[in-house]
Amino acid sequence: MAKLPNISAKLGGRRDSPVGPAAEKSRDFKGTLARLVRFMRPFYGGLAVALLFTVLSAGFEIFAPKILGNAIDVLFEGVTDRAAGIDFKQLFSILLLLLGIYLLSALFSWLQEYVMAGISGKIVSRMREDAGNKLHRLPLKFFDSNSHGDILSRFTNDIDTVGGTLQQSIVQIITAAATMLGIITMMLVINPLLSLVTFVALPLSFLLTGMIASRSQRFFVGQAQGLGRLNGHIEEMLGAHAVVKAFNYEHKSINTFQQYNNTLYACGWKAQFASSVIHPVMNFTGNLMYVIICVLGCYMVVAGRITLGSVQAFITYSRRFNQPVMQLSQLVNVLQSTVAAAERYFEIMDEPEESHPADNPHLPATPRGSVDFAHVSFRYMPDRPLLEDVDIRVEPGQLVAIVGPTGAGKTTLVNLLMRFYLPDSGRIAIDGIDINDMGRKQLHSLTGMVLQDTWLFKGTIRENIAFGRRGATDDEVIHAAKLACADGFIRALPDGYDTLINEEAANISQGQKQLLTIARALIVQPSIIILDEATSSVDTRTEILIQRAMKQIMYAHTSFVIAHRLSTIREADNILVMKDGNIIEQGTHNELLARKGFYYELYNSQRDR
Repeated sequence: MAKLPNISAKLGGRRDSPVGPAAEKSRDFKGTLARLVRFMRPFYGGLAVALLFTVLSAGFEIFAPKILGNAIDVLFEGVTDRAAGIDFKQLFSILLLLLGIYLLSALFSWLQEYVMAGISGKIVSRMREDAGNKLHRLPLKFFDSNSHGDILSRFTNDIDTVGGTLQQSIVQIITAAATMLGIITMMLVINPLLSLVTFVALPLSFLLTGMIASRSQRFFVGQAQGLGRLNGHIEEMLGAHAVVKAFNYEHKSINTFQQYNNTLYACGWKAQFASSVIHPVMNFTGNLMYVIICVLGCYMVVAGRITLGSVQAFITYSRRFNQPVMQLSQLVNVLQSTVAAAERYFEIMDEPEESHPADNPHLPATPRGSVDFAHVSFRYMPDRPLLEDVDIRVEPGQLVAIVGPTGAGKTTLVNLLMRFYLPDSGRIAIDGIDINDMGRKQLHSLTGMVLQDTWLFKGTIRENIAFGRRGATDDEVIHAAKLACADGFIRALPDGYDTLINEEAANISQGQKQLLTIARALIVQPSIIILDEATSSVDTRTEILIQRAMKQIMYAHTSFVIAHRLSTIREADNILVMKDGNIIEQGTHNELLARKGFYYELYNSQRDR
């Protein structure tokens, strides 16, 4: 059965109020930016080529207004000197040169876009690949303490934000910087006095931009965090929609969604408003500068200190000078958002991984399946003990049942054996080898695990069973299905083993899902089999068939069975009775009944039902 939705679950690794935590500024803006630059080191060569094309494109475009000014001078001189007239040959040559300049600028711009599209795609692909590999190395506790929706948001939205910046914003920054430098040079060449008027407005523009950007960063961080919380809530509600409807939880779910959505809206609105303020501020300073240049330029033309074409070129440069300044100002906010997204990505990459084995991981030469828990203690929370000084010796081929009330530590025991969690103290060994000295893949190759949660992926039944063993043949798949008593219902389906399981495996029953997960574990041919309430979702007749099949398999395997129905583990070689994290009793079924202890009470309480 799906879990009840836990609206107050830990999102992003910490508990939040219904509206989430207040957005905070990036903890280390400069450090994250420097790390992102280092991450792009393998692509420096391609970036250099793209930047060269960017500078060439901007350079040709910057030179164009000066050439156009020369054309205007030719026209103006021809109009004022009617005797000489307009030199159309010179004018045509200038216009032809201008056309060539614009074509070269467009060509280099296209080449730059082509190169950057490839580089940004490769960088984003590498980020996703690294993050995907990282997730497989993270311990189970990371997924238990983080919202799946928030993790998904870091994989999609945050990485896409970084990728979009790499493809567009970096080029725009270089283009704006190159354009600004080129324009400054050309304006100084045309007239230093007019240039001085333009440069006076520059510090004012940067001052206003910096003030706005410094206040907008925390809103962009809050926007990224809010999106992660919203995705987490949506993912949780979709995954448990049947439970939500069954318990009339829709109203509260909608209210929580609205709270998260309103918080995201507030942060997003403030972030966009802060960045939109930059545009009118820059427009005001630009228009003020334009008026001054026009008045002063006309006066200098009348005084004969500058030509009309030069004034026209300078006015064009002055208007365009404001454009790269505005671009840089706006890109500051884009960079803030990108660094906030990169910081969330690097948070996942910095998460502590599962412990690694020695350089040469050990593996039993001939796996037999003996298991030893020696003085093992473990707790999920530092102040809440769970398992304390557990000692267990399991011989090869034994069937060990683990029983006890909910929260006693039954599943935790097998999670430690699978090294999903690491014990706080003590040692766990298989065939005398510490599991910490084994590679994770080697350890899991020794075990076959069937969980109460019947997870199946979208694909055929054949692919789902073969998931447990790469390269499994059709005969091996069918053999495993027969052992799990699944072959009969599979062949009754229209497409048999090629039946496609749809989203959430809704086209087969819960009991049939459980049979397929058992077949998936059996195809591994493991030394150790772990069954965590594996028969809880099947009917009584199917359970009897499964137990009969399991008897044929378990004689050659060490088996751990977590069971709530005590009638299913009567023939276990050893029954571990757990309570409050301790093994309070152990022995065979008859031995424990004879003691008339806790197991005796559990067994009789189930018989009385």
